Amino acid sequence: MTIEVPVLRLGLAGYSEAQQKTAAEAARGAASARCAWELSPFPEADAWWLEGSRTMLMPNQHLRVQPAVPSNRSVQLALADVDRPVAFSLPLTAPGFKPAVTFQLNERAEATRVLQQFAGWMKPTVAQFALAASVADHQPTLSAGSWEVLRGGDLLAVVDLKLGAGVLPGATSEDFAAASWCIRNHGDVVIPTEFSRVSVSQLMWQYAQRSERDLLPPHYRAQPLYFRRPPRLAQRFQRDAHLLVMRELVAQPGLTFGDLQQSTGMNEAALAKCLSALYVVGSITSNPRRANLPTSRPPGSAGDSGQHSQNAFHSVLDSSPRPPPFLKGFASDKTAPAPLKPD
Repeated sequence: MTIEVPVLRLGLAGYSEAQQKTAAEAARGAASARCAWELSPFPEADAWWLEGSRTMLMPNQHLRVQPAVPSNRSVQLALADVDRPVAFSLPLTAPGFKPAVTFQLNERAEATRVLQQFAGWMKPTVAQFALAASVADHQPTLSAGSWEVLRGGDLLAVVDLKLGAGVLPGATSEDFAAASWCIRNHGDVVIPTEFSRVSVSQLMWQYAQRSERDLLPPHYRAQPLYFRRPPRLAQRFQRDAHLLVMRELVAQPGLTFGDLQQSTGMNEAALAKCLSALYVVGSITSNPRRANLPTSRPPGSAGDSGQHSQNAFHSVLDSSPRPPPFLKGFASDKTAPAPLKPD
């Protein structure tokens, strides 16, 4: 089994092109057995580096970071509302401003240590990725009951449609590679208070954003596709590309992968990534009977209320072999997962 680690994203503001290259080298140097780092667009990043010499403290106590590249825009933010790690490269030129984390960008070891510190703060994110990768490996039929993931006698995670998912902070992909999935009756499990919690939809959505796997089943690249329902996620998790694809499928049900490439202008890799995220949360399907269409369910059709309606995540990787314990009842099903409910 290949052990997959998450790629954490670093956003930059106020840096010149030369400084961005230096930051990219530091990001590569911060890779470990737990996670890797890469540069990303600022709004999509897990953590931020801001150039201290281009940072201004505004009268309203917001920060403004002036661009170093003329084509870029300034960034303005209120630190009280920031929900991710932030560090400022020295020197600082904002009088009276004392950030919690500073570093010298040109000191490679120092810059790398900051990212390693960030990774330590982001243990819940890393652990959730490891759990989602294990779900993708085993593809448990979550509706059958509640699930505990155990390594020996230690509880690593709990997955339940009503409770959501809970995972031990600090758990890694290596932990899950040696773990076993154990089914319990609904109501027989609890998520320990120290576990980080997340809805099953958000767990798998975030995994689809980070994973390098091809999560889209092969027949989704050839057969007509249909919209089922919006992702059960906060709006901030959905990007413009996801909204664009959903809009196209609502307006023209039955578009193929190639049709969507033409109508959205996305390249193959970007479209596959977008569709993968929509697939793992049950927002798209290749089965018109499960689509959100007025005439998609003929009289007497089981549709989403049929035997698979309670299965939350039975076919993330239809193209890969399924372990025997999870194969029964789904061998011929080639549609998206049924609705996740409740989150």
